[in-house]
Amino acid sequence: MPYTIREVEEKDNPQIEQVIRSCLIEFGGNREGLAWADPILSTLFKAYEAEEECYWVIEREDRKIVGGAGIGNVYSLPGVCELQKMYCLPEIRGTGLSHQLMKQALSFAKQYYTCCYIETLSDMVAANKFYQKYGFQALTEPLLKTEHYACDVWYQKKLGGNQ
Repeated sequence: MPYTIREVEEKDNPQIEQVIRSCLIEFGGNREGLAWADPILSTLFKAYEAEEECYWVIEREDRKIVGGAGIGNVYSLPGVCELQKMYCLPEIRGTGLSHQLMKQALSFAKQYYTCCYIETLSDMVAANKFYQKYGFQALTEPLLKTEHYACDVWYQKKLGGNQ
């Protein structure tokens, strides 16, 4: 089935929220201190309106949203963005679509930022390997204190050169 990666639209909000919540439940992330409790989950379109921020969705031919990822500004750290809410349903894992989504996000990020940050969970083993494959380096502590206090793994990647 053909898929399209495109910028999020307002009509996508309920579907991408369901994708994110489904993935969080799958990995035990349905709790406070994680994306599960983010007030913007139901309004991702509005949350990424700034020019230097963007959220993309993966849409199936039948218009079902099956994944997404965003680049958001870390306002307290100049030149730093965060790869945010990158989640894909099991049906598209291993298809290469996550790689396309990551390349899209990093290409966009390089236009505005010098460093990309990620907060995640150690239980998301495949995701951690995926981030490392893209050159994200593990940190021993978070770059800053965020509402995602339950995350136990942090990465950063210098943006420059070939991604």
